[in-house]
Amino acid sequence: MWERLALKGGSGGLRLGVLSVFDPWNSPLCVCPFKYSLNPYTGCSIGCRYCYATSYIGVKPSTPKRRLVRRLERDLGRIPPGALVNIGTSSDPYPPEEEKLGFTRRALEVLAPRGYRLLITTKGTLYAWRDLDILSRANAAITPSITGLGGNSLLRAVEPGAPGQDERIAAAAAAVRSGVPVGVRVDPVIPYVNDDPHELKELVGRLAEAGVRFIVTSTYKARPDNLSRMRRALGAEGERLYRLYRERGVYMHGYIYLPEEVRRRLLKPVIEEAARLGLEYATCREGFTGREWFNAGSCDGSHLIPIRISPRRAGAIEKWLEGGRP
Repeated sequence: MWERLALKGGSGGLRLGVLSVFDPWNSPLCVCPFKYSLNPYTGCSIGCRYCYATSYIGVKPSTPKRRLVRRLERDLGRIPPGALVNIGTSSDPYPPEEEKLGFTRRALEVLAPRGYRLLITTKGTLYAWRDLDILSRANAAITPSITGLGGNSLLRAVEPGAPGQDERIAAAAAAVRSGVPVGVRVDPVIPYVNDDPHELKELVGRLAEAGVRFIVTSTYKARPDNLSRMRRALGAEGERLYRLYRERGVYMHGYIYLPEEVRRRLLKPVIEEAARLGLEYATCREGFTGREWFNAGSCDGSHLIPIRISPRRAGAIEKWLEGGRP
């Protein structure tokens, strides 16, 4: 019932403050399960040049949402117990500002003890060094974005505010050791930037060694504003990328997609290596849902979430935060 109400007309009459129904441009290629989005910040100091969210929120640093906790607690009375909440769908929940401000930490302290299913999507690493005390006891999984190997200078140019790739792999490994399931987004795969087949296979191998159980991958889907930023950030490779998308790109569902045969070629090394190593794998908004491209329980990693806490609206919250069980 809740899902039907929420899907009808976006939020279906539900008056939500900081939560929203996840709706990636209403794309028919999205096969994500029904879920809610939470972004403790607007804007994003990570500053990825390929970010899609800048087309509607602009380019600006991470700014915490006003009265986040109060508005979140109000929203929780309007969504079903145990609902899936994806934190970080359009603004990274672990920007540099989070270490001082702690807005994501506060959101976790509200959500986790109540038994909501939490999926954390981030390029940050602070979760591994600060928040595993919560995440390891919660109904939670982490899907960090790790897009290549540490020596790739072109990736540094298009992800200027993100921790290094090696740091992200180390953070994922730390989460696994603490008992938090981790799936990784090798996303986006960008022509001329991080599309070397040997490097992609090496990356998947390193992720498997770190204990990652699931890989989801997708190609760079351009929008006019981020394609221009990519062109400026990448020099000669940016010019090649710009021409490729302008000359061969196909406009679909709000984005410029590369032709299907190109996208299959770009993603094949990731999927084949994941399959060889016995990992679960999926693609994101590509339209590739056959078994050879998608064998996981979900495309977003939500199937990894363990149920450690029975859903509840209230009760024993302080005990949980002090280290007990609700």
